[in-house]
Amino acid sequence: MHTHSDLSDGTTSPTEVVAAAARAGLDGVALTDHDTTAGWDVAEEAAAQHQIALVRGMELSTVTHDGIAVHVLSYLHDPTNIDLLAEIARSRNARYTRAKRMTELLSADFPITWDLVKKQTTVESTIGRPHIADALVQVGAVQNRSAAFDSILRGGSKYYVPHYAPDPVLGVELIRAAGGVPIFAHPKAKVRGRTVSDQLFYDMLDAGLAGVEVYHRDNSGSGKAWLLDFAKQHDLLVTGSSDYHGDGKPNRLGEHVTSRETVEAIEAEATSGYTVLWNGR
Repeated sequence: MHTHSDLSDGTTSPTEVVAAAARAGLDGVALTDHDTTAGWDVAEEAAAQHQIALVRGMELSTVTHDGIAVHVLSYLHDPTNIDLLAEIARSRNARYTRAKRMTELLSADFPITWDLVKKQTTVESTIGRPHIADALVQVGAVQNRSAAFDSILRGGSKYYVPHYAPDPVLGVELIRAAGGVPIFAHPKAKVRGRTVSDQLFYDMLDAGLAGVEVYHRDNSGSGKAWLLDFAKQHDLLVTGSSDYHGDGKPNRLGEHVTSRETVEAIEAEATSGYTVLWNGR
């Protein structure tokens, strides 16, 4: 229920993401590229070919007032919704400007250029730090993406530049207004840095949050327990996902899964007219 292709920061095409899910023995997969739905059409074709269920989705990038990044998975929203598209465009433009500035800062100490960073992307890619990380790997500055994020590209480094993203509460509201179903992605991922306050969960809940991604490798053990209790108290959906990025992360397809019952509940909550493509149809 959480995968990325090379249209955002994954390393394989949407077609290959679906094919890999079929090879892994999964009954279905959701394509949730960052701030784009450009891969939906080809993913649909692949799902029909492999007779695997497809949940059309997206991962919306948001940020709190104190700078903590929050990702909200959006399932089955209307990809033509004007308000959501406008916010996505603003975020993508800000990320592009930020990536260019970070590359400029890095070029003073590492042999990377903007052209090299762009070569790590596809035409439709939402450009960001993962592509800068790939450029750093290519020039031998780090061994892999994870090493780049743990050191050179981490928040607080002299090369780090913040960028605009909508508030998480606004993100949930936009997804609901577009007929989608918002799920808080890896909300207790302490390994990624600071996590949000408990109050934000309640604020997002008031805005229409539908569920929380509990079973994710980056959520802490105590965090998972808190999330399960929160979900039970407020009758929220509970999902599990790999957050697959191809070779961009060690995460493997199927390491955490979501029940069909939960997928059906997500489908029932969507008001956009978009449905799950069961068996790719």
